[in-house]
Amino acid sequence: MSNGPWTDAENDLIVADYFAMLAEDMEGRPYNKAQHRRSLMPLLRSRTEGSIEFKHQNISAVLKGLGEDWIRGYKPAFNFQMTLVDAVARWLARNPAWLGRMPSSRPANGLREAAQIWIGPSPTMSNQPPPQELEQMLHVARKFDVAGRDERNRALGRAGEERVLVH
Repeated sequence: MSNGPWTDAENDLIVADYFAMLAEDMEGRPYNKAQHRRSLMPLLRSRTEGSIEFKHQNISAVLKGLGEDWIRGYKPAFNFQMTLVDAVARWLARNPAWLGRMPSSRPANGLREAAQIWIGPSPTMSNQPPPQELEQMLHVARKFDVAGRDERNRALGRAGEERVLVH
């Protein structure tokens, strides 16, 4: 078993696998998380299923920090290494259509994994992330121009509305 830090190659493999599952999830198609973990094990220097699952949770945290969709079955775990953020950035750079896609609406009656029971602190009236998440989310946000992306999305929305009015 490998206990050392994750290499860039390992991070790239697991990020690609995560996005494959996320695409299935967003389309409402069934997939098997356990099978995905088991198929990754020989490619990831024989890492354990538990470490692979936890890394999937780390990827959810990175995507949550970027304001992107993430797999609800992998609750975000925010104690990730910044090399994982770089791996997600590499995947997004190789797949630019992912960020340009229109938000999909999940089918109400589609097949997907059951929602997990919430186990954790009770909700608060604040939208502020918990303190342990805040620092890493801010670090991720500094790497990506979240405000710039939001501005571009608003401009695109305005342009679409104006086009409809002109039509």
